[in-house]
Formats: sequence, structure tokens, C-alpha cells
Amino acid sequence: MGPPTGASTAAREAAIKHYPPANFEPHVSHLSDFLWQGNATEYRGCLQLGNGASELIDLVIRTCKLIGSWRPGPAIVQYEEYKRSAEASGFLRTSADDNTANLMCLVNPTNPTGDYWHVEVIKSYIEKNSKNGSCVIVDESMQPWVGDTWRDDSLVSQGVWRRKMSIEHGVDIFIIHSWTKIWACTGIRLGSVIAPTESIMRAIKTKQVPWSVNCMALAFLSAAIQDKKYLETTWLVTKQWRHSQVQQIQKLFPNWKCYGETFLSWVWIEMPDEKTAERAVIAAKLNGTPVRWGKPGYQLAKMVRIACRSPETSNVLFECWCNEFGVQYESLS
Repeated sequence: MGPPTGASTAAREAAIKHYPPANFEPHVSHLSDFLWQGNATEYRGCLQLGNGASELIDLVIRTCKLIGSWRPGPAIVQYEEYKRSAEASGFLRTSADDNTANLMCLVNPTNPTGDYWHVEVIKSYIEKNSKNGSCVIVDESMQPWVGDTWRDDSLVSQGVWRRKMSIEHGVDIFIIHSWTKIWACTGIRLGSVIAPTESIMRAIKTKQVPWSVNCMALAFLSAAIQDKKYLETTWLVTKQWRHSQVQQIQKLFPNWKCYGETFLSWVWIEMPDEKTAERAVIAAKLNGTPVRWGKPGYQLAKMVRIACRSPETSNVLFECWCNEFGVQYESLS
């Protein structure tokens, strides 16, 4: 759908004339109100903004108590930024089931596989698989697509538990959000991190470069969180469009398998073999409708990820694939 119109206007108007506020106010308080509706004051001190999720991932990892081994979540693959950042800070990767790791990085919902854990499941997993003194990062950047109750199924709602895990068990749990996803503004660079306690957040802030979030991103944020209609439309059409895409893939290419929750903004597709996937990726690129191949980075040569798009846009891709593989094309309704 593109970014919210009002937020884009606010960003353009804020672009050049002033320094951004060093403490990101009132924008970080606006996000706090958005995250903890009616209970923002209690957790405001645990929240900080950053220049995209990548800056905050680096900040958290560099603040970890112990440098040692790090482990990914149990999904077969996940977003690679955690690997880059952890290894740049001196962590050595260990297996996903190694409970001795000093750092665990989870992505929920997992990009690109589409795996999703409800809040009590992920809490239980962390409790059972994190040693005392370790750090856990949970990336919930795609969580807001769950729907209007997304906060209830998010670790955002588990502030008491996160504080208890830190104080009583020495397990510090951080929540990362990349807000450029849900509001379709990737060029702006806007992320946030939630620490388990205010004292831990103060330690993180000492390592953050001043003014790392520019005026455009701050203005965009404050305007976007007021646009309730945009989110309501996103929740409605994403499920509809994704359902149509999956149905069409299953109809046109019955030996292709689709993975992921119904609310996700992408479809993770398993094709019969590497050659099929490579042909699909090349054909889509030449067609002007590029898709993501699972071979580079993830080493999953049979997998392809497509974005959730309108039937009109999806038809352009599916017609291209039908032509490539000699299938009779039938458009989405």
C-alpha cells in the first residue's frame, strides 16, 4: 500500500531546518503510548529509538555482559543481521540447541521461514533454554501484522516477566522492532529497542551516537502511529491478498509448497528443486517483479520468498511464471 500519506507529509516538512531532539522527545513518548496503551509511563524508560533496527542490534550486543558464543533461534534460517553483528562483536556462533550460549537471537515471526510462536510458547522456550547471565534478543519487527490484538501476543505485554527474568535469573531480554516494515518506509531507517529495566537501557544509551535518528524519521513516527485506519486496512488486505496468492500458487503450481502464517506479509515457497527456483527467480527479475531466492545468504536453494501484493500486481508475476513453466495462466479475481 505504500507508507501512510500523512506520515510521509510530516516527514517531508521536517526534513532540513532543525537538529533532531537529542532525547527523541516527544516522539519516543508517542511510541511508548502506542506500545503500552494506558500503561506507557511504567515502561517509557525502557524504550529507545535508533537508526533502524540494525543500530539497536549492534548496541544491545555490544552491551552484553559476556562475550562468548551466540546461538540463533530454532528456525532453519533467520534474518542474517544478528549473525553479522554478533560476530563483529567477537561472538562465535554455536548450534541452535546449545543452552550454554551467552547470547541468543530469536526472530518472531521468523523472516523468511514464517515460523511463529505465541507469547506463552516463546516465554517457555526462553526460560528453558537460557543460562543465567545471558542475553536474549527477540526481533518482533513483523509482529504487528498479527492484527489489532498483536500487543497481547507480543513480549511487549510481558514487562513484569522480563524484569523478573533479569533481576532474579540474570537473563536480559530485549525486544527489537523495525518500524520501517509495517509502515513501508525502509529508506527512513527507524527502529526501537525495549530493555528489561531502565538501568540496562541507560547503559545502552551511553554507547549510542547522539542524534542517530533524524527529524524526518521522528516526524514520520509520530504521524504514523496516529493513522489507525492505515493499520486496520493493512490487517484486512494482507490476509486477503496473501490468501489469494497461496490459492493461486497451489492451483497453478500444485507441486510448490507454501509456508507461513495467514497474517504474514510474504509467502515462503518451496519449489521441487534448485533449477526450478533459479528459473523462477531469473524470470521474475527480467519481468520487473523480483523475488527473493533462498540460496544466497540462507543456502536454501529450493526456496523463494515473494512479497504479499495486490491481485493486480501478483497477476503480473504469476503470468510470467506460467509463461516460463508452460502452464495455462488464470488470473486472480
